[in-house]
Order: sequence, then C-alpha cells, then structure tokens
Amino acid sequence: MKYDYGECETCDAKLVGKRIKQDFWIRGKLVVIDNAPAGVCPRCGAKVVRSEVGKRIAGILESPRKWSKASVMRVPVVELPSL
Repeated sequence: MKYDYGECETCDAKLVGKRIKQDFWIRGKLVVIDNAPAGVCPRCGAKVVRSEVGKRIAGILESPRKWSKASVMRVPVVELPSL
C-alpha cells in the first residue's frame, strides 16, 4: 500500500511518493543519503519524509562510522563572482 503524504504545506499541491537523494552538511562534510522514500511536491519541489525515515536518517548521520565506508562522489564547487 502506498503512503499518502498529503498536501504540500507550501503550495497545497498533492505530494507524490518518490525515492530521492537528500544532502546534509555534517561537520563540514557533504553527506548524501540516497534512495530515501519521500513525498515530493510536483509544483514547488518541497520534500517531506515520514518520521521513521527521518529517525533512520538521523541515526546514520549521527555516527560517521556508519557512513565512512560509503561510496564517495566528486562535486564541482563554483564560487559566485561579486556583483
């Protein structure tokens, strides 16, 4: 049975269940949680997760040992020029 995420709190559109990548900055390091189930707004892009998913993500992020053996990806860092 699919989970009903309800409506977006930002724009009232119906949230759609998807698997997402969610990024977090932890102690100066970028950590990406992949394949997280979430409700995503098709209109504004807002994302929400169920409480049990949020707790699992928090448990992973609280212990660097749990993500120290994860795959690593390189990302470009682009500085915004002064106006």
